[in-house]
Amino acid sequence: MANILDIKRGLADKVRSRRREAKISQVELAARSGVSLGSVKRFEGSCEISLTSFLRIAAALGYEEDFYKLFERKNYQSLDEILNAK
Repeated sequence: MANILDIKRGLADKVRSRRREAKISQVELAARSGVSLGSVKRFEGSCEISLTSFLRIAAALGYEEDFYKLFERKNYQSLDEILNAK
């Protein structure tokens, strides 16, 4: 079963990948999102960030709509079930 740290690491890795795909530096992402550069670096490095800052970063990268779908799927019984759903 995946643990919380695995999920946090996965989210940080996805944000970093999307940022790089968009050819946006950490400095640029901080400016676009209104999140401090230190918070962006900390998130990508140690996966620590507030929910508000995480949502601002997602919006700056164009992924804010994905959060509306977060709990629309069936009621899963475990994290493994979620991870294996696709």
